[in-house]
Order: sequence, then structure tokens, then C-alpha cells
Amino acid sequence: MARGQRKSIDEKIAAKEEIIETLQGKLNAEKRELEELFEEKKKRELESLNEMILDAGVCPEEVAAILQKYLEERSLAS
Repeated sequence: MARGQRKSIDEKIAAKEEIIETLQGKLNAEKRELEELFEEKKKRELESLNEMILDAGVCPEEVAAILQKYLEERSLAS
């Protein structure tokens, strides 16, 4: 039976390099999308926190002072 022409080693290398480049492009796109998702999550969490602060009727400085006091007490307890 007749076989098709075999690819040379250079053609095989070129084909593999092309596959790798394509996969690398897809990987980079997925990494960008993941980073966007992390940013969206962070934004939602900050919006939720801001809503809680507003509902509590405290200013950001008071929140910072409360957190600072909590951290100091926690470090003393450890």
C-alpha cells in the first residue's frame, strides 16, 4: 500500500511550535479572564463592606480605628 509523504523533522518541529504558541495564547487569555474575575470579586466584597459601614453609620476613620484596636488585642492574645 502506498503511504503519504512523511513529514520532515523540521516540519514536525514547526507544527509543535505552532501548537505551543496557540496553547500559550489560550493560556494567557484564560489568565486574563481569571484576573478579571478576581477583580470583580474584590469589587463586590468592597461594595458589600461599604454598604455595611454606611448601614452602621460610622465613618471610614472609625472603622480603621476599630480594626486597629482589634488587631492589637489579637496580637496581645497570641
